[in-house]
Amino acid sequence: MFRLLGNWCLSALALLVVSRLVRGFEIDSISTALVVALVFGLLNATLGLVLKLVTLPLTILTLGLFLLVVNAILLEMAASFVRGFHLRSFGAAFWGAAVFALLQVVLRMLTAD
Repeated sequence: MFRLLGNWCLSALALLVVSRLVRGFEIDSISTALVVALVFGLLNATLGLVLKLVTLPLTILTLGLFLLVVNAILLEMAASFVRGFHLRSFGAAFWGAAVFALLQVVLRMLTAD
């Protein structure tokens, strides 16, 4: 339970950092970041799984880089659901997904058991 809450908070923290680094990727508040992390996690666990299976051949051809496009699409979907989370363009979503993935890797390495 604590691990799940910790991952949720780390994702929200990573999203806040992304909003400071990527132009066009805007999150209004910390509470919005927590909601975005929750919605993005739920979308990634449900629809993201289906999208990743459907696009598996393209993902293999691009050596996994197409997963950034899938995550950008999921971020845009999350932005349509959450008030206070704005993406100005698909480019902002794409670069936000890339920076978010890198930050999550770094944060997971720093907090590994």
